[in-house]
Amino acid sequence: MELSQYKALTKKKLIKPKPRNRPLPKATEKYLEAEETLFQELEEYLIGYRRKFQFESTRNWRFDFYIVKLNLLIEIVGSPWSVGRGGKKIANSFNKYDLAEDMGYKIERFNPHTIESGQVIHWIKSQLERLEDGPDQTIPTDGSY
Repeated sequence: MELSQYKALTKKKLIKPKPRNRPLPKATEKYLEAEETLFQELEEYLIGYRRKFQFESTRNWRFDFYIVKLNLLIEIVGSPWSVGRGGKKIANSFNKYDLAEDMGYKIERFNPHTIESGQVIHWIKSQLERLEDGPDQTIPTDGSY
């Protein structure tokens, strides 16, 4: 049966060829380069991490990296998972950050150029060294200061 005959007999609109769902937004080139750089640096310094970490299984919220020892979530600006334009997306991302903080995670957002310059990996290494050194011993623990 021809489409015109079908339309005349059933009085229905023709099927739309394009899908209803929009695909996920594409990542920028700077983001992809920064993500690959941070991935290689984490591998090189043998820092425990997870990539594309989804901290709650019921939501489609993801962070680019999760540093296990520091309980740190890293989001690279420009990723498809970061804050977009528009009120609903911004409100949704604030919910994402609030829920992650309530669950005990620390959150950091970095620009791609800070990752490319090596500042981020040095900061992560310094945080890990500080964690291994233990608490700051300048204030006595017995409360006699």
